[in-house]
Amino acid sequence: MSSRSSAATDGHLVSAGLSLFEKIWRRHVVAEGPGGQTLLYVDRHLLHDGSGSAFGRLRSAGRPLRRPERCFATADHFVPTAPGTAATSDPEIRAMVDGLARHTAEAGISHFGVGDPRQGIVHVMGPEQGLTQPGITLVCGDSHTATHGALGALAFGIGSSEVEHVLATQCLWQRKPAVMRIRVDGPRPFGVTAKDVILAVIARIGAAGGTGHAIEYAGSTIAAMSMEERMTVCNMSIEAGARAGMIAPDDTTYAYLEGRPHAPRGDMWGRALAFWKTLPSDPDAAFDREMGLDAREIAPMVTWGTSPQDALPITGHIPDPAAAGDAVRRASMERALHYMGLTPGTRLMEVPVDRVFIGSCTNSRLEDLRASAAVARGRRAVVPAMVVPGSGLIKRAAEAEGLDRIFRAAGFEWREPGCSMCVGMNGDLGRAGERCASTSNRNFEGRQGQGVRTHLMSPAMAAAAAVTGRLTDVRTLGPAAEGG
Repeated sequence: MSSRSSAATDGHLVSAGLSLFEKIWRRHVVAEGPGGQTLLYVDRHLLHDGSGSAFGRLRSAGRPLRRPERCFATADHFVPTAPGTAATSDPEIRAMVDGLARHTAEAGISHFGVGDPRQGIVHVMGPEQGLTQPGITLVCGDSHTATHGALGALAFGIGSSEVEHVLATQCLWQRKPAVMRIRVDGPRPFGVTAKDVILAVIARIGAAGGTGHAIEYAGSTIAAMSMEERMTVCNMSIEAGARAGMIAPDDTTYAYLEGRPHAPRGDMWGRALAFWKTLPSDPDAAFDREMGLDAREIAPMVTWGTSPQDALPITGHIPDPAAAGDAVRRASMERALHYMGLTPGTRLMEVPVDRVFIGSCTNSRLEDLRASAAVARGRRAVVPAMVVPGSGLIKRAAEAEGLDRIFRAAGFEWREPGCSMCVGMNGDLGRAGERCASTSNRNFEGRQGQGVRTHLMSPAMAAAAAVTGRLTDVRTLGPAAEGG
């Protein structure tokens, strides 16, 4: 039964309960259009330094911004993260960073730019500032906007022309997705993080498993996660093909938001809290699809191919394409193994790495840095490794705890906040043929440099790879901190 259907009881139509997604969607419908399109009101619009072209087109068309106070911007994709580097030497890239500052100043949009301690990755900055709140619609010109769904928001990425449309109208035409619920239940085994949970989910349903759907993550495992861990899970919903990822707000959500700069205050806090508590899916809510996963069966995960769905427990072996169920999958596996330079049957723990990247909108929050530092403490990196905090505030907090000293003592490079090697900007790249252990979200060909071979994993697993020079089961190195 669809979440939009009704059941007949004693001759009367009784509406089914509503899901978290349905409750938010209904509140934001402005109009229904042709072809199944719905005009949605947008509560929050986040911008980054790749959004400049939309401002230029609006100016050329003579269109004003509809609600600049609903927009917030930060520099993240194109800012250098190397210590002591205030601006990139590439004039085109520097123009994009400078252009965002200029456009937002002219439009009256709050901008967290270079030098502002609040500057950071847009999907880190939004929740950190309390801009992301339960029940809102939130968009950004970046595919990993699903991250914000961890706070009970309907959040999704949009294209450049859509960025322009939202700036001009504060609305957006969308086709309503189906809704899928993924339940993860049970205690997580030692060494298993939120990153391992979402990689296990994607390995199960595939990189297209969520196509056409908004995913709600539920179950006791999800409920026990911190907000930072929930953001890691929702962040990678797009890697399963989903339009959005969502988690119902609860006491963990409210505690995280209370007191943040843009969170409601005073009487407004009580009113907001009362509304937020109505958002979780009703007990009788129906979903278009459902799936369950037992957390007790999950182990630390690592990818072996060129898609996040190509993930296995670190204790596994490189799979043989000959065992694939169909020709298309077999050809895909063969291409991935050729690019990755791997041989079927090889133990994952025997695969060497050449460099390590700890950062990205998936895993650059304080809990992630603590998890990596716990592994690095008292050890020494044997390959180049960089740590890139998700924001200036996270960097300050980590330094206040001495995490930067742990990383430096272990030979890791401690950098400024930004997207860095996740998007391969400002020279933050590997060399062709190098193998990179990465906490980012994408491992397609060339993502971190032409010919670079990327293995996705958790922060603790990445730190373990740095100190051993190979893909390593972090559980064999002794206690490791929990984190995304």
